[in-house]
Amino acid sequence: MSVNQQRPVAAVNDGSSHYDTVEKENLKHPKGLYLLFFTELWERFSYYGMRGLLMLYLTKTALEGGLGYSVAEAALIYGYFTGFVYFTPIIGGWLADKYLGHRRAILIGGVLMALGQFSLFSTPYVGVEMTYLGLLLLIIGNGFFKPNISSIVGNLYAQGDPRRDSAFTIFYMGINIGAFLAPLVCGYLAEDYFATKAVVDGVEKVTNYGFQYGFLAAGIGMVIGQIVFNTLGPKLLGDLGLKPVKAENDALTGKPAKAAKLTKEEIDRVSVIFIISIFVIFFWAGFEQAGSSLTVYTDRYIDREVFGFLIPTSWFQSVNPLFIVLFAPLTANLWLYLAKRGKDLSIPTKMGLGMILLGLGFFFMVGAVMERGGVEDATVKASIGWLLATYFFHTIGELCLSPIGLSMVTRLAPVTLVSMLMGVWFLAPFVAQIAGGYIASYVEELGAMTIFSAIGVFVIIAGLILVALTRKLMHMMHGRG
Repeated sequence: MSVNQQRPVAAVNDGSSHYDTVEKENLKHPKGLYLLFFTELWERFSYYGMRGLLMLYLTKTALEGGLGYSVAEAALIYGYFTGFVYFTPIIGGWLADKYLGHRRAILIGGVLMALGQFSLFSTPYVGVEMTYLGLLLLIIGNGFFKPNISSIVGNLYAQGDPRRDSAFTIFYMGINIGAFLAPLVCGYLAEDYFATKAVVDGVEKVTNYGFQYGFLAAGIGMVIGQIVFNTLGPKLLGDLGLKPVKAENDALTGKPAKAAKLTKEEIDRVSVIFIISIFVIFFWAGFEQAGSSLTVYTDRYIDREVFGFLIPTSWFQSVNPLFIVLFAPLTANLWLYLAKRGKDLSIPTKMGLGMILLGLGFFFMVGAVMERGGVEDATVKASIGWLLATYFFHTIGELCLSPIGLSMVTRLAPVTLVSMLMGVWFLAPFVAQIAGGYIASYVEELGAMTIFSAIGVFVIIAGLILVALTRKLMHMMHGRG
């Protein structure tokens, strides 16, 4: 069957049963999924390559190639930047639904983000204002890109298709392959290959970082993804996502989609998206400490030397995506295995479990603080094992929450509002990133012990409450949970 024949059925939220369009034994995914997988891989390579360097870039002195902000100031800049990266998708999603179409929005977003990375690269040659322009272009570009590529993934599958959660977990693995490679490549260029080093007191140290070359590599990655997407899209996606939703024909009636008042069931389902989005704010506020407080703590207080090699701080941003790549196939197969046997966990249960696991992960960082005795002396280091255990629990929690959330939106959203409501889903990380920036800005004042333990407790409590609300939320989903 051609892509054009498959597409309309997959785009209809008609409440059909689990196996009305996909036979139980036919569990292969369409080839378009792997194009989207590859495109998102390079986009995330671009974003996480830059993000892995950002906190270091902001806090290193001008002589070291940075901007010289204090940790508190840098944490707020980091929080607001990463927050607004998740705010603009609601605008980009709405524009795509109404006027642009998903694929045109992805092209616009990709071009803007590439220009943003190249602006960061040009900072040493033009001036610091190019850094702020680059961050602005990345914020705007991500708004066009992020909700719309996720919407296309969902539209590859009919409503009730048992492959949907598995597909989003596979797609999520693509995200994290890019996120794994990015800090290794961009971090190596910035902290090693293009860095200037000198021996100080018998120890080799970086005296000037090559941050701009890390940003350049991130920009090149974005360009690669766009070339592949726009070259292979016509063959593997057909006309899926070319037109705005309001201009597409309904697959079953052949009539143009009309703006209509939402039904009671649709209102309930949209309400569930908002309710769960509020809960996951707690998750993302904790999870995104990886790029701020955990990065600073790792740089100063974790023993990064392994077999005589000092691991660059930015490389630890690859630990979480490496674990994702390793464990995503297992969780994808688990969800599919349970779904085939009618034993799949509900969406709220999966996501509540993810929050609990994240909270437990922070108690390993409490262990790291206790091992050091809470002293300020940076020569006293904690074992790298604590950090790796934290990232492991955070990863398994993320796999229970983030790809399931993407899948949830495409299940519950009315067909004419999918991308906009995908943007609403990203409002949770928007609020969480800013909140996380403020949390990180108080680490030096309140102490790592207080911050890490408080985050752990609050996230676990929120996760338990979400699990307790499962029955009510499942009722509001009207058969799509």
